[in-house]
Amino acid sequence: MEASTSTPAADAGAGPSTSGQTAAPKPTVILVIGMAGSGKTTLIQRINAHLHATKRHGYIINMDPAVASLPYGANIDIRDTVKYKNVMKQYNLGPNGGILTSCNLFATRFDQVIQLCEKPRDPPLEYIVVDTPGQIEIFTWSASGAIVTELFASSFPTLVAYVVDTPRVTNPQTFMSNMLQACSILYKTKLPMLLLFNKVDVARHEFALDWMKDFDAYTAALEADSSYAATLSRSLALVLDSFYANMRAVGVSALTGEGMEEMLAQVGECAKEYKEFYVPELEKAKADKAAKEQARQTTEMAKLQADMAKSQIGGGEAEGQGKVREAGPAGVGAAGARKMEVDEDEDEDEAEDEDDE
Repeated sequence: MEASTSTPAADAGAGPSTSGQTAAPKPTVILVIGMAGSGKTTLIQRINAHLHATKRHGYIINMDPAVASLPYGANIDIRDTVKYKNVMKQYNLGPNGGILTSCNLFATRFDQVIQLCEKPRDPPLEYIVVDTPGQIEIFTWSASGAIVTELFASSFPTLVAYVVDTPRVTNPQTFMSNMLQACSILYKTKLPMLLLFNKVDVARHEFALDWMKDFDAYTAALEADSSYAATLSRSLALVLDSFYANMRAVGVSALTGEGMEEMLAQVGECAKEYKEFYVPELEKAKADKAAKEQARQTTEMAKLQADMAKSQIGGGEAEGQGKVREAGPAGVGAAGARKMEVDEDEDEDEAEDEDDE
């Protein structure tokens, strides 16, 4: 594994090059997102260990500037570039504001991270796993999160792995809260999503799969609760029916390693979905942007040509007016010039009369 660096650019010379060889398939980016306490970081440690054990090649990126320590070695660590506590002190911010500002500062240099991920390696990378901040809204609904997500999605097959704390969602209303959060992330990113029910060594996840497939089973779980929240949860379950129908879900355990192979198999399916649905939309968006830019340039060029034509016409009129003024002697107006011509005619007539006499 490559060591962490002081800045993303410092890693530019690391890793052997495969220039001149056949281009390898691009690695799949896994954006690991989940609520605080769902076990994201521990799960990434397990994924990293599983990749090494099975001789697969991964690249780990930590995007959480406030984490005290990591159970895995990150190839790129935001803490090496942005000092979270210094940001809080310098800008007089609280913990959440410090995390958000640190992520925003790191996002301004994220093009360097993309370059490092794209660098040829032998053997080539298969997976890029991104650990996001525990404060889920800081990544999913911030400018930095949008920049990171879009840069990855425009360069690599990308998916969102939403980590669910299985023991906590045994409560039907907590389960619905997590599903709504997952739905909002899917709506925001428009990327393939994989639900990872973590901690299945503590509580099995089959009940959640049943609730997703069978509305009656979820309603039965809410039967004893007649509160407004329970009634709302029943209604939302009907609304999310189509959301559940296309959602992939896997039970995993960060502690025991259960479900790792099934998770990677579903990651491959999500990569196919990315190529089938997201890439055409991305190409369409690029084409629309290029067409708008071409139309803008055409309009601006037409305006410029019209302005130049007006300038040339105006210059010709001014030149013609100058020539009319130059027809008379300097300092003499048009009326004076006409008077001089009349006086000259009279002088010529008088000279002719004298000659006749």
